[in-house]
Amino acid sequence: MKTLLAWLVVCGWLCCEIGFAADASPRKPNVVVILADDLGYGDVACNNPERGKIATPHIDRLAAGGMRFTDGHSSSGVCSPSRYALLTGRYHWRTRLQAGIVNVWGKPLIAPDRLTIAGLAKQQGYRTACVGKWHLGWDWPIPEDKRAYFQGLGGKSGGGGKVTTEITDEHRATWREVFSRPIPGGPTTRGFDEYFGTDVPNWPPYCFIDNDRTRGIPTELLPAKSLVANQASLQGPALENWKLEGILPALTERAVEFIGRSAKTKEPFLLYMPLTSPHTPLAVNAEWRGKSGLGVYADLVMETDAAVGRVLAALDQHNVTDNTLVLFTSDNGCASYIGVKNMEAQGHYPSGPLRGYKTDVHEGGHRVPFIMRWPGTTKPGSVCSQLVHQADVIATLAEIWSTPLPDNTGEDSFSLLPLLKGEDKPTRPTAVSCASAGTPGLRRGSMKLIFAPEGDAPCQLYDLQADIGETKNLANDNPTVVAEMSALMEQIIRSGRSRPGAPQKNDIMVKRYPIAQKNADAK
Repeated sequence: MKTLLAWLVVCGWLCCEIGFAADASPRKPNVVVILADDLGYGDVACNNPERGKIATPHIDRLAAGGMRFTDGHSSSGVCSPSRYALLTGRYHWRTRLQAGIVNVWGKPLIAPDRLTIAGLAKQQGYRTACVGKWHLGWDWPIPEDKRAYFQGLGGKSGGGGKVTTEITDEHRATWREVFSRPIPGGPTTRGFDEYFGTDVPNWPPYCFIDNDRTRGIPTELLPAKSLVANQASLQGPALENWKLEGILPALTERAVEFIGRSAKTKEPFLLYMPLTSPHTPLAVNAEWRGKSGLGVYADLVMETDAAVGRVLAALDQHNVTDNTLVLFTSDNGCASYIGVKNMEAQGHYPSGPLRGYKTDVHEGGHRVPFIMRWPGTTKPGSVCSQLVHQADVIATLAEIWSTPLPDNTGEDSFSLLPLLKGEDKPTRPTAVSCASAGTPGLRRGSMKLIFAPEGDAPCQLYDLQADIGETKNLANDNPTVVAEMSALMEQIIRSGRSRPGAPQKNDIMVKRYPIAQKNADAK
């Protein structure tokens, strides 16, 4: 009898355990998106073994553990538009920002009702955080009659650093009044539970922002000496003794802290970490100065790689690596003004084999490092040559979470999940990436049409499979291809989307290119 009773108890325990296991759903993968700033395609060693000389061991290790994409693109050759597309899955030129970046003290670019990767993650029960450079605008609480206290202050980078405005008690009183208030319209209103960072590290305000408040009250004008040698770009309100070198370490520390804190909870987490480097300020900490032997920019690339290493180490330390999808990429190519010619003379080419640099519609402007690691899904050390785009993040996450995207979400996003699982078929039929001035380039397969003249040709057509350096313009010899791709671009504009679905409206009339072409009155 005792034996029978013991057997029943054991069977009951096993049934409970089996039933519990059957009912328990696997934890959704954590998501970490690390967005470098101005890191060229060829600045990552594994992308550029023949023409690269900067050591990036941690980024290389990420690639060795996952999938490296060789044809990955940002939406623009500059930062704000690329950030918009990555977070929303929608091309930036469908908004008011059809050229340039969000200006200092600019308004939010992401509409309040626009679903971001963070907002979608929250719907799936995720804890979300943004740590780093936002540069997508805020509703700064600056009264219109007091804007003069925030604009036109002091000097600009390249202008000799001469202070042209005397800072008065009225300036300081106004700054104190404004920076004592919450700042609406930032990351915590666009799907993120928490935010920590510097809005733009080389622009005011020179302080950290924690959620929607400045950490401390800026009361001083950033010293003019901070405007030289690719440091800050504008003078403006700053904390006393603000140090540009402290930004990257502080962001790294906060990201590591968030991972550690989140790993202890039941909820999965999404961390979006838009780094401030290796963009200006080229403020390299002592440990890294001179390490590259190629100059201060290359030193900062190495320091940036070390920051990535710390984030990856935090995933390891807290035993969440195996259930974390990591994307590492850059918002655009390397900026030519940081000493590119000197580096190239020493054998390091930030764009690798590509033509152009930051701001360009040519490949060096927007073909960027693009690495994804998801243990158990991505094959370690794999390389994918299919066309992918940063706008694809939201559709990829939606498919991972088995949740359909509404028609007014991720209009230009295509899921990369089949590629991550090892398929080698195109996932998106087209892609659009633009110059900072707005000139678009349209990809269809290996063909790329740039809507700008060159020489006697009204536009530029390249076959990137045969000519990755964009050296031979095929436009005059292929008028049919040019006509087809021009009509395709018009369709993408007018449909308000490139992903299949119901037509949507662009926010404003989209400018057509080349410039001489008549712009239609269509949205």
